[in-house]
Amino acid sequence: MLRNTFCHLPNVGIKTEKAFWRQGILDWEDFLRQAEIQGSPGRIERLLPHVNSSLQELDKNNPEFFAEMLPNQEKWRLFWEFSESTAYIDIETTGTGKGLDHITTIALYDGNHVYTFVHGRNLEEFSDQIRDYGLVVTFNGACFDIPFIEKELGIVMPRAHIDLRFVLKSLGYKGGLKKCEHWFGLDRGNLDGVDGYWAVLMWSAFENTGDERILETLLAYNVEDVLSLELLLCHAYNLKIAELPLDKKGICIPSPGLNPYRVHGEIMERIG
Repeated sequence: MLRNTFCHLPNVGIKTEKAFWRQGILDWEDFLRQAEIQGSPGRIERLLPHVNSSLQELDKNNPEFFAEMLPNQEKWRLFWEFSESTAYIDIETTGTGKGLDHITTIALYDGNHVYTFVHGRNLEEFSDQIRDYGLVVTFNGACFDIPFIEKELGIVMPRAHIDLRFVLKSLGYKGGLKKCEHWFGLDRGNLDGVDGYWAVLMWSAFENTGDERILETLLAYNVEDVLSLELLLCHAYNLKIAELPLDKKGICIPSPGLNPYRVHGEIMERIG
């Protein structure tokens, strides 16, 4: 989809982009051919170096170039071309609301592997791990996860970021992550119905008891968040593609990723 995109170019909005498509200029290669045919008059000439830069930056696998130029509501277009360098991220915190909150766990999923980071154990290792990725996907991360991580760990997160909360809202799916999952028929099994406040209680119980079963159940919950982000993004991507006046097929929805952590039923009964 990114190669069909023109709304990241200077002074090109959604209406102008659609006008290009109606004229048969469907992607950057079409644009370059049109420039050669027309001798690059007017707007074509002014945009020509920006289209060439787009091709070069895509070849460099540089999502930040496009993230800086794309309107926020169109950043979903980054996904397919940069899917192999995408990190789905979610954090849990102490949630005291007294200005002293800290991150308890971070889950990261890249479509193949799950990584978890725990306060007091390996949380700082997240700073090195995130450097392997160029695109970050969250749910409400622009307002919460990203600034929280940057402040606590003192790092700068990748600037290319798809916040699914706003993508799904633009499609009519409003509410929190769990509600959006239900819209698309996603099932959390034993973790269905629990929320972020429950995760706060779990961490508190783990600190008080040191029971590793509590931590594993909390990590299972945290990981479920990032596994569902991949599925929701794929669904949203297909719905966005279907809205466009382009003859493009959607992508296949992947099988759910495997959660390496176990939910301990006795812990759920005691704390849930």
